[in-house]
Amino acid sequence: MPMDARELSQRVKTLTSSLGKNDPAADIIAQLELIKKEPAPTEEILRSTKAGVVIAKLNKNPNKDIAKLASDIVLKWRKSVEAEKKARANKGQPSPSPAPATKPASPASKLSAGAGRKFEGDLEKRDFRREGVDKNRTGNAERDNVIGLLWNGLAYRCDESADFVLQRALEVENALYKLFNGTPMGYKEKCRSLFSNLKGKTNAELGQSVMSGNISAERFVRMSSQELMSAEQRKITAELEKENMNKAQVPMAEKSISEELTCGNCKQKKVSYSQAQTRSADEPMTTFCECMNCGKRWKFS
Repeated sequence: MPMDARELSQRVKTLTSSLGKNDPAADIIAQLELIKKEPAPTEEILRSTKAGVVIAKLNKNPNKDIAKLASDIVLKWRKSVEAEKKARANKGQPSPSPAPATKPASPASKLSAGAGRKFEGDLEKRDFRREGVDKNRTGNAERDNVIGLLWNGLAYRCDESADFVLQRALEVENALYKLFNGTPMGYKEKCRSLFSNLKGKTNAELGQSVMSGNISAERFVRMSSQELMSAEQRKITAELEKENMNKAQVPMAEKSISEELTCGNCKQKKVSYSQAQTRSADEPMTTFCECMNCGKRWKFS
């Protein structure tokens, strides 16, 4: 079944964005391969999306692989349209008239970007290996492994097609790689954090928002641990923080005195302090301070 107009428009938009940002050739090639793999769209869909115009411009791309893929796609689409016209002529049907301008998709309809090829099976057990997804897209084993991990996270409880999930995984990995300039430590750590939050039992809205495009790949990889949490998780964390803060403010029999901390009020270095874990376990501890000279109190993390 060919791509519908919405899905083809999204893919062309992503491709155009990647070209405008001078993304690596491997990313452009991966997107073109996904488009080529799909059944050719109808003449009406090609007219409404102008996808043929965008792809045809890549015929003269300096990268030979990109130019070759673009030529193959255009040729495939041209043959399909010609066959479609011939079939209509045999049936005595007129060619389709130009499609009217499409209305902006509503947030609900965006979730159906891959409509027509929905996954049928256990949505909580999706895995790129079982679905035959080729994650090897960059020529770098570490990056390709991250693509596979992100695919599994985005596909969790999602019924979109395997190819559509792969498109999103490629976008997220590319944004992640750019954010950390290829630095292994931060890149891997952030990937694990994103995957963990995507697989959260109470965090279904996160994956849905990334898949629908409501949360862009660039924004997704920059979200803090607090922003990645579900509303329920944030509520639990806030309650824990409040409870720990109350415990930390209970008078202590013996206080630690620091000669390095300076009171902002009297400028004296006679400051007592205590520490407590007031937020989630992966966040820094909060330090509670009290000036032994003027009594001023403050805290910092």
